[in-house]
Amino acid sequence: MTDQKWTPFATVGGIVLHHPSSRVERVGFHESNHEGAQPLRVVSSAASPVTLEARDRRTGAETAADVVLDPAVEVRSPVTGRVKRAGTYVLYCKHSDDYVVIAPDRRPGWEVKILHIDGVRVRAGDRVKAGVTVLAPRATQLPFESQVDELRTVDPAWPHVHIEVVDPAIKNVPSPGGGC
Repeated sequence: MTDQKWTPFATVGGIVLHHPSSRVERVGFHESNHEGAQPLRVVSSAASPVTLEARDRRTGAETAADVVLDPAVEVRSPVTGRVKRAGTYVLYCKHSDDYVVIAPDRRPGWEVKILHIDGVRVRAGDRVKAGVTVLAPRATQLPFESQVDELRTVDPAWPHVHIEVVDPAIKNVPSPGGGC
């Protein structure tokens, strides 16, 4: 666990992504499930970065990040921009989860997606600033073990937020079998 004070953990297409918490255990990079997800470039200030095992998806190994953070610290915006949408969805057809999608100032046509947050505090149209604007009071503690949990250094495992940067102009091909 390291005190990060919202320092950068990755860059992509001129966008700087900041740790969404002041206390981060690890950043686990992995394959996104969206073909439009852009490759993230890990920076030296990333908290204990690791690339997780392949998930047999159609994207690169570092097109998404699971940022493991202290459950007692609020989740702040990883990027400066404007909220496109925010709300609740059903994860894996079973679990309620919250999300925020931000159009970053540096690439307003792209989307920075943050999932696994609990209690969204922003809404469409709001301006957000990296490391300053609180998106939610905490990360969602998922009721199952995630891939990044296998690398935990604290017990019980801290929750993580999922972050990816997507070019929505690239068509996504849904997984076989569809949704719920």
